[in-house]
Amino acid sequence: MKSIRMTLVAATALCGATAAYATDLEVTHWWTSGGEAAAVAEFAKAFDATGNKWVDGAIAGSGGTARPIMISRITGGDPMGATQFNHGRQAEELVEAGLMRDLSDIAEKNHWKDLVSPSSLLDSCTLDGKIYCVPVNIHSQQWLWLNNAVFTDNGMEVPTNWDEYAAAAPKLKEAGVVPLALGQQPWQTTLAFQVLLVALAGPEAYTQVFGGHDAEVAASPELAKVFQAAATAREMSQDSNIQNWNDATNMVITGKAAGQIMGDWAQGEFQVANQVAGKDYTCLPGLGVNEVIQTGGDAFYFPAVDDAEITEAQGILAEVMMSAETQVAFNLKKGSLPVRGDVDLNAANDCMRKGLDILAKGNIIQSPDQLMSADSLTQVNDLFVEFFNTPSMTAEDAQARFVSLIEDAE
Repeated sequence: MKSIRMTLVAATALCGATAAYATDLEVTHWWTSGGEAAAVAEFAKAFDATGNKWVDGAIAGSGGTARPIMISRITGGDPMGATQFNHGRQAEELVEAGLMRDLSDIAEKNHWKDLVSPSSLLDSCTLDGKIYCVPVNIHSQQWLWLNNAVFTDNGMEVPTNWDEYAAAAPKLKEAGVVPLALGQQPWQTTLAFQVLLVALAGPEAYTQVFGGHDAEVAASPELAKVFQAAATAREMSQDSNIQNWNDATNMVITGKAAGQIMGDWAQGEFQVANQVAGKDYTCLPGLGVNEVIQTGGDAFYFPAVDDAEITEAQGILAEVMMSAETQVAFNLKKGSLPVRGDVDLNAANDCMRKGLDILAKGNIIQSPDQLMSADSLTQVNDLFVEFFNTPSMTAEDAQARFVSLIEDAE
């Protein structure tokens, strides 16, 4: 069955390009929660306005579930028109195999190098001087989301940092509230650990470990504090018996849980629930300790196909995704930050403004995908998952194994 379908309906494409035919373009992604669906609809609306047709290829689950399916289709000769990956090296082998389209001409025509900020986002799309993807947002995972009423209703101040939050856990448990909502999908536990590492050991230590593969830092007392905090987080989340990240977010929204360590995409769920940032919920970048923005996020790649109409539609979609109007509409719904440094975000809420302020100060770090090979990162992440799922594993034992993995990392 062909995954990319065309209808020969004449249409005029916007965004500075003219389409000879209206083309159905299948776009695969893993955005299926309420907030994510609202955001991706902005991409679809903007692309459909060019006279082409966005054919939605959402894959339920996380990126870890979706990526193998996407890769299998591309390598198996059944490519989609466009597909989501995260910033970094996830598509590197596909690019090296010649299976992804070179977008350098489109990027040059539309001055992406002048518009994308920080430049590391476009660097992550670049291999051997050629640009192969469109970065569409800046997603930082460095956030703690809190239900304000849970704390005030139980006679507590809303925490302003990780230590205050962890100290409140016993009283929250007595009140029948789960202190920390954490889904059981492996990537959620690895995210929580990475966030704790950046917040408590600091951005420099994080970069030395993941980017420099510095085993000495990995074995340091600063990292020991991180593993102890992870053990605390493991205990705080022990009654959080759910799977999906958005179900964990819903526990916070409904007051069943006090907080969640999750990326800024959680904000989309709060918005769908009509929650107001700064009033109904609090967002603490860097867990209120080290306020940084991770310059990871999402990007779209376009498989190379021998079809002129599909190729033209791919180029149009790439331009649409990078347009100022679409960047604003999409990221306001997604809870992420735009990759363009020249867009108007007067509609930004309290949490997005915090992120923009941090970004403006230059307090940024790269994502693990940008710093470490996929194989090495998988081994490290597997350790984090095992640690969270094995209460008998001590913080000291986990750190010792972590040091060994960092020594051998690529």
